[in-house]
Amino acid sequence: MLLGCLPGLVAVLVLTLCARGAERPAADRLARPVPARDAAAHRAPRPRIVPRTVWLGAAARVQPPPRYDDKVVAVFLHHTDSPSAYDCADAPEIIRRLYAGQTGARQWDDIGYNFLVDRCGTIYEGRAGGTDRPVTGAHTQGFNHRTAGIAALGTFTEGAIVPRAMTDAIAALVAWKLGLANIDPRAGVRLVSSNSLSRYKAGTTAILPALSGHDAGFMTSCPGAALTARLPEIREQAARLQGRTKARLTAIP
Repeated sequence: MLLGCLPGLVAVLVLTLCARGAERPAADRLARPVPARDAAAHRAPRPRIVPRTVWLGAAARVQPPPRYDDKVVAVFLHHTDSPSAYDCADAPEIIRRLYAGQTGARQWDDIGYNFLVDRCGTIYEGRAGGTDRPVTGAHTQGFNHRTAGIAALGTFTEGAIVPRAMTDAIAALVAWKLGLANIDPRAGVRLVSSNSLSRYKAGTTAILPALSGHDAGFMTSCPGAALTARLPEIREQAARLQGRTKARLTAIP
């Protein structure tokens, strides 16, 4: 899915195409509910999250109300497959172009990702509905329910440099978001595929890492080899931020 760096209106197409493998949440079916757990046991601090109003501005489109799940038990990590050598001050404009492409050419009701992180470590609210709520996203074909999607702004294929500020921010965000449901970022979780276009036939229960790359659920090279290689480190850092020592490796029902 290497698309290169293209200027002008073509760049909007680049940003929309890099979201391949996402889907409208209306097409999904809610995964089987699970018994409530003590979510206060391993909560991590909420990192600073820039509200979507900062990047959206006057570009907002009319959209239906957000959809919600019962909780978030897993996070999928993506890259936007767009130029990486940007000034962080331009991140809001980059996100706005992504939003314009997804709600325009792709006719989605909102940006698909729940959160976006730039190379300086700034976290942005993506999809509407409330950062602390289990908003159903449109980021990973077949696995949008009970998950959150985080997009790293840039291209992180093999050989790319992944900024430490970015991975630190992703770890903090994962620790906080999964901590709300007392999920160990190093654990395996059970997710039910809702779409046979994913790696798993619809209705199949898959055991995936609580922090997975996009490619774990969909046939894609996203989030890129360089960022994928950092996943074990990010999981461990997120677990430490939750105050965990021993790994919880059993699958969560």
